[in-house]
Amino acid sequence: MEKFFRPNPNSFKNTFCVFSEMPVETVNGMKLQYDSKSGSKYYYTNLGMYRVSNHWGRLANSKWRLEPLDPATPSKIKLGFAPWDHFYPDNALEELYYLEVNFSNKTVNYQHKNNPNYDKKAILRTSFETTKRIKQVRNLLTLTSWARYFDCNDIDLLRQQIINELLFTTKTLEEIKKEFH
Repeated sequence: MEKFFRPNPNSFKNTFCVFSEMPVETVNGMKLQYDSKSGSKYYYTNLGMYRVSNHWGRLANSKWRLEPLDPATPSKIKLGFAPWDHFYPDNALEELYYLEVNFSNKTVNYQHKNNPNYDKKAILRTSFETTKRIKQVRNLLTLTSWARYFDCNDIDLLRQQIINELLFTTKTLEEIKKEFH
Protein backbone atom coordinates (compact mmCIF):
# COMPACT_ATOMS: atom_id res chain seq x y z
CA MET A 1 0.00 0.00 0.00
CA GLU A 2 1.28 3.45 -0.98
CA LYS A 3 1.96 5.79 1.94
CA PHE A 4 1.14 9.51 1.56
CA PHE A 5 2.44 12.39 3.62
CA ARG A 6 -0.48 14.25 5.18
CA PRO A 7 0.04 17.19 7.56
CA ASN A 8 -2.41 18.14 10.26
CA PRO A 9 -4.93 20.58 8.66
CA ASN A 10 -4.72 22.83 11.73
CA SER A 11 -1.02 23.39 11.08
CA PHE A 12 -1.94 25.91 8.34
CA LYS A 13 -4.19 28.10 10.49
CA ASN A 14 -2.89 31.61 11.12
CA THR A 15 0.08 31.31 8.79
CA PHE A 16 1.84 33.51 6.27
CA CYS A 17 3.46 31.89 3.24
CA VAL A 18 4.81 32.88 -0.16
CA PHE A 19 4.28 30.21 -2.81
CA SER A 20 6.26 30.06 -6.05
CA GLU A 21 4.20 29.57 -9.18
CA MET A 22 4.97 26.44 -11.15
CA PRO A 23 3.58 24.98 -14.38
CA VAL A 24 0.24 23.29 -13.62
CA GLU A 25 1.53 20.10 -15.26
CA THR A 26 3.91 19.67 -12.29
CA VAL A 27 1.16 17.89 -10.31
CA ASN A 28 0.15 15.56 -13.16
CA GLY A 29 0.23 12.03 -11.78
CA MET A 30 0.21 13.19 -8.13
CA LYS A 31 -2.59 12.09 -5.82
CA LEU A 32 -4.97 14.89 -4.86
CA GLN A 33 -5.08 14.93 -1.07
CA TYR A 34 -7.51 17.71 -0.28
CA ASP A 35 -10.17 19.49 -2.33
CA SER A 36 -11.52 22.57 -0.52
CA LYS A 37 -15.06 23.89 -0.67
CA SER A 38 -13.74 26.98 -2.46
CA GLY A 39 -12.25 24.85 -5.25
CA SER A 40 -8.59 24.85 -4.26
CA LYS A 41 -6.75 21.55 -4.60
CA TYR A 42 -3.88 20.46 -2.37
CA TYR A 43 -1.06 18.00 -2.94
CA TYR A 44 1.32 17.28 -0.05
CA THR A 45 4.85 15.96 -0.30
CA ASN A 46 7.63 15.48 2.22
CA LEU A 47 9.20 18.69 0.87
CA GLY A 48 6.14 20.94 0.90
CA MET A 49 2.69 21.75 -0.40
CA TYR A 50 1.37 22.23 -3.92
CA ARG A 51 -1.81 24.30 -4.17
CA VAL A 52 -3.90 24.74 -7.32
CA SER A 53 -6.25 27.71 -7.02
CA ASN A 54 -7.78 30.72 -8.68
CA HIS A 55 -7.54 32.83 -5.51
CA TRP A 56 -4.51 33.86 -3.45
CA GLY A 57 -3.93 36.39 -0.69
CA ARG A 58 -6.09 36.38 2.42
CA LEU A 59 -7.54 32.91 2.92
CA ALA A 60 -9.82 32.49 5.92
CA ASN A 61 -7.27 32.92 8.72
CA SER A 62 -4.06 32.85 6.66
CA LYS A 63 -2.13 35.03 4.23
CA TRP A 64 -0.79 33.05 1.29
CA ARG A 65 0.73 34.94 -1.63
CA LEU A 66 1.76 33.60 -5.02
CA GLU A 67 4.95 34.84 -6.69
CA PRO A 68 4.13 34.56 -10.40
CA LEU A 69 6.18 32.96 -13.12
CA ASP A 70 8.01 35.28 -15.50
CA PRO A 71 6.56 35.63 -18.06
CA ALA A 72 3.15 35.50 -16.42
CA THR A 73 0.79 32.66 -17.29
CA PRO A 74 -2.57 33.71 -18.80
CA SER A 75 -4.66 31.21 -16.85
CA LYS A 76 -6.51 32.37 -13.73
CA ILE A 77 -5.90 28.96 -12.17
CA LYS A 78 -2.36 28.83 -10.81
CA LEU A 79 -0.21 26.17 -9.20
CA GLY A 80 1.98 27.27 -6.33
CA PHE A 81 4.56 25.37 -4.30
CA ALA A 82 5.88 26.20 -0.83
CA PRO A 83 8.34 24.21 1.27
CA TRP A 84 7.10 23.40 4.78
CA ASP A 85 9.66 25.71 6.38
CA HIS A 86 8.19 28.71 4.49
CA PHE A 87 4.98 28.70 6.56
CA TYR A 88 5.40 31.34 9.26
CA PRO A 89 3.10 32.21 12.19
CA ASP A 90 0.64 35.06 11.70
CA ASN A 91 -1.44 37.11 14.11
CA ALA A 92 -2.85 40.63 14.30
CA LEU A 93 -0.96 41.73 17.41
CA GLU A 94 2.74 41.11 16.79
CA GLU A 95 5.03 43.16 14.57
CA LEU A 96 5.73 40.40 12.06
CA TYR A 97 5.91 42.14 8.68
CA TYR A 98 8.20 44.39 6.69
CA LEU A 99 7.90 45.85 3.21
CA GLU A 100 9.97 45.29 0.09
CA VAL A 101 9.72 47.68 -2.86
CA ASN A 102 10.74 47.10 -6.45
CA PHE A 103 11.09 50.62 -7.85
CA SER A 104 11.63 49.52 -11.45
CA ASN A 105 8.41 47.42 -11.46
CA LYS A 106 6.60 49.88 -9.17
CA THR A 107 5.49 47.10 -6.83
CA VAL A 108 5.44 46.65 -3.07
CA ASN A 109 5.00 43.43 -1.09
CA TYR A 110 5.10 42.50 2.53
CA GLN A 111 7.34 39.78 3.91
CA HIS A 112 7.52 37.96 7.23
CA LYS A 113 10.33 38.63 9.70
CA ASN A 114 11.19 34.89 9.68
CA ASN A 115 12.03 35.10 6.00
CA PRO A 116 15.75 34.22 5.76
CA ASN A 117 16.26 37.23 3.43
CA TYR A 118 15.20 39.73 6.11
CA ASP A 119 18.20 41.97 6.76
CA LYS A 120 16.66 43.59 9.88
CA LYS A 121 16.83 47.07 8.30
CA ALA A 122 13.16 47.57 7.39
CA ILE A 123 10.83 48.35 10.28
CA LEU A 124 8.58 45.52 11.46
CA ARG A 125 4.88 46.29 11.74
CA THR A 126 1.58 44.63 12.62
CA SER A 127 -0.72 43.41 9.83
CA PHE A 128 -2.88 46.54 10.13
CA GLU A 129 0.08 48.93 10.05
CA THR A 130 1.61 47.00 7.15
CA THR A 131 -1.61 47.23 5.12
CA LYS A 132 -1.74 50.99 5.70
CA ARG A 133 1.89 51.47 4.60
CA ILE A 134 1.36 49.29 1.50
CA LYS A 135 -1.47 51.57 0.40
CA GLN A 136 0.67 54.67 0.94
CA VAL A 137 3.61 53.19 -0.97
CA ARG A 138 1.40 52.06 -3.86
CA ASN A 139 -0.07 55.55 -4.15
CA LEU A 140 3.41 57.09 -4.18
CA LEU A 141 4.57 54.58 -6.81
CA THR A 142 1.64 54.95 -9.17
CA LEU A 143 0.26 58.46 -8.74
CA THR A 144 1.89 61.80 -9.50
CA SER A 145 -0.67 64.27 -8.11
CA TRP A 146 0.98 64.21 -4.67
CA ALA A 147 4.26 65.54 -6.16
CA ARG A 148 2.84 68.89 -7.34
CA TYR A 149 3.26 70.24 -3.81
CA PHE A 150 7.03 69.71 -3.90
CA ASP A 151 9.71 71.77 -5.59
CA CYS A 152 11.35 68.85 -7.33
CA ASN A 153 12.85 68.18 -10.75
CA ASP A 154 13.13 64.41 -10.34
CA ILE A 155 9.89 62.77 -9.14
CA ASP A 156 11.44 59.29 -9.24
CA LEU A 157 14.21 60.34 -6.84
CA LEU A 158 11.73 62.07 -4.53
CA ARG A 159 9.44 59.03 -4.71
CA GLN A 160 12.31 56.72 -3.72
CA GLN A 161 13.43 58.96 -0.85
CA ILE A 162 9.93 59.23 0.63
CA ILE A 163 9.22 55.52 0.24
CA ASN A 164 12.54 54.57 1.86
CA GLU A 165 11.58 56.71 4.85
CA LEU A 166 8.27 54.82 5.01
CA LEU A 167 10.12 51.49 4.97
CA PHE A 168 13.00 52.23 7.29
CA THR A 169 11.51 54.62 9.88
CA THR A 170 8.44 54.86 12.08
CA LYS A 171 7.66 58.38 10.82
CA THR A 172 4.20 59.03 9.43
CA LEU A 173 3.78 59.94 5.78
CA GLU A 174 2.81 63.46 6.83
CA GLU A 175 6.01 63.85 8.88
CA ILE A 176 8.10 62.59 5.98
CA LYS A 177 6.45 64.90 3.46
CA LYS A 178 7.07 67.90 5.75
CA GLU A 179 10.79 67.06 5.79
CA PHE A 180 10.94 67.21 1.98
CA HIS A 181 9.16 70.58 1.60
